[in-house]
Parts: sequence; C-alpha cells; structure tokens
Amino acid sequence: MSKTDLVAPLSVATDDLTLTVAGVTMPVRSTGDRLFVEVPTLRSAVRVARAVNTVPSGPTRLLTVTDLTTELRVRGRTVAVFGAHARPGPLARELGIAPAEFRLGGALAAASSGATAAVDHFLTWLR
Repeated sequence: MSKTDLVAPLSVATDDLTLTVAGVTMPVRSTGDRLFVEVPTLRSAVRVARAVNTVPSGPTRLLTVTDLTTELRVRGRTVAVFGAHARPGPLARELGIAPAEFRLGGALAAASSGATAAVDHFLTWLR
C-alpha cells in the first residue's frame, strides 16, 4: 500500500461557513474538492496568504495531502490558490506566500474593480 492510499481525498460541503484568518473574516463556498474564500480586499488576501503559510506543515500541507484546493477571491477574482492544484511562481515567492500560487491577472482585475467601486461611491456621495 502506498502512502497516498492511506489518505482518502477530503470533500467539503458548505451551506453557511465563515472563516477568520489573521483577523480577516471571509465567507466560504465549496464545490466539494475546491473551496472558494471571498476576501474583502487585496491587502487582506496577502495578509491571509502569509498567515496561512507561516504555520509549518499547516493548512497548505493538509489541503495538498487531502487533494483539496482553496482559492482566495477578491471581488469575484481569484488572486491566490493553495493546496493540491497550486502552482507557485517567482512572484508568489517574492510576496512571501509560496507555496501558494499568486494570480497577477486576478489581482489586477480585483484592484480595478475596487478602484471603480470607490470612484462610484465617491461620486454618489457628491450628489
């Protein structure tokens, strides 16, 4: 029996789940083998990613061993991926979030969406 035969993949079902990491509270939804964690801002996403990866053999290892993947999402855009399907690159290492994968396109889209929302809010306030 191989080492992978000893651990069955884990499936997570969510109806009303909230996760708090590094003081950031986030709603969670699931497709069974992939968790989607909605983070309020990009700054919060980086703070959460760093906190998760500072625990030796912590959450990222658990996700990998159980064949789960977690996506941190900001404004509906995936900015970081942890676990079984994460593919960290040089930027993730530079940000200090490896072994998580950082998605620059998602971060740029989330930042643009956030900036647009802030401008819209400001213009509404002026009226």
